[in-house]
Amino acid sequence: MHQFSLTQVIPNIPTVNIVDIGAMSLGAGTESYAPLLRVDKAKVIGFEPNQEECERLRGLHSRNHEFYPYFIGDGGAATYHETNHTMTGSLYPPNTKLLQKFQSLHELTVLQNRHPVETRRLDDIEEIADVDYIKIDVQGAEVDVFRGATKTLAKAALIQTEVEFVEMYEGQPLFADVDRVLRGAGFQFHTFEGFGKRC
Repeated sequence: MHQFSLTQVIPNIPTVNIVDIGAMSLGAGTESYAPLLRVDKAKVIGFEPNQEECERLRGLHSRNHEFYPYFIGDGGAATYHETNHTMTGSLYPPNTKLLQKFQSLHELTVLQNRHPVETRRLDDIEEIADVDYIKIDVQGAEVDVFRGATKTLAKAALIQTEVEFVEMYEGQPLFADVDRVLRGAGFQFHTFEGFGKRC
């Protein structure tokens, strides 16, 4: 397959303003918007509530990146369910009975503690001015984020969101719920990027 640069296709591509909610990194270059970073055409505002991870992100990215240790949601009080792996912590409790039915899934989502937290609405965050692309991965709390982002969603051209078809977390909205909320905000489904599979 022939590899080519994004700038060969769109030579005068403007800077894309990205809001990354649940910005935990699996390593530089693994971001879904990495092609834009490689050609220096992205400005990123990221939110990662784990303070240690937020500091690591600040060390990984300096140019055109800002990171804040905020819980993004509907602006109300919530409970953070801390698990044994930072990436599986959530504002929803792990659905242990379901997770135990899958190989090596419950082991990554063992509840360790609960913490009361205050969430912030995207619409109330002054650092967000223009937004073109929203990427969101918040372990089941996506609809809560969208409820606090009416004005922000109206500015965006593209949303990339994680969805589930079964309740990995108790009470979490599923694909149909996320789809309904985003269609109500004027978006339409485009494509699945990939599927996680467990046996």
